[in-house]
Amino acid sequence: MSALRLHIEPWGTPSARKIAKAVEFLHDGGIAGYPTDSVYALGCAIEARDAVEKIYRAKGMNKHQRLAMICPDLSTASQYGQFSQTAFRVAQRIFPGPYTLVVPATREVPRTITDAKRRTVGIRVTSNPIAQALVQALGRPLLTTSAIGPDAEGPCRDADDVLDTFGHLVDVVIESEPTGDTPSTVLEVKDDELLLVREGLGPIDGLF
Repeated sequence: MSALRLHIEPWGTPSARKIAKAVEFLHDGGIAGYPTDSVYALGCAIEARDAVEKIYRAKGMNKHQRLAMICPDLSTASQYGQFSQTAFRVAQRIFPGPYTLVVPATREVPRTITDAKRRTVGIRVTSNPIAQALVQALGRPLLTTSAIGPDAEGPCRDADDVLDTFGHLVDVVIESEPTGDTPSTVLEVKDDELLLVREGLGPIDGLF
């Protein structure tokens, strides 16, 4: 069965009807391809174990690589990540935006998406209105990872790229304007120290 393709304009408020249609697949344990404020991403609902396993296999991810979690706001994020004063100050500066902030995970985070030795979770609050609308309509965090094929030189930047690379995997793809080709900047707060894990689209000037 081929993936459903939904066109949503990149400006204004995303179509509630089309967002609801995409969220139906997520509620049913499906996988979506959608734009973020960095690159196109693959995502599923937080409890969708089978979907998580499919994403891992399709991307060739190893067990130490983890999916991040898109939350609609910091209040929701604090249910899943433990924010020290340092982490909260950093989060207020970078969100919403093209960043992933790694913090200790709370008990609300399934063990299947955290490292057994280091119970941490990557949190995103994206400024992309389509990704924001998806997670708000879903009503719980959206597990997310950049749509990058295992042998690809770069990430997927539009719906065609996603379908060419992951058409066998995704259930629904949101078509919008092309994204850039630089993934999010990944930061980690460890023992109240801010660490740069990966420099990406989000600028780091003034954060350290």
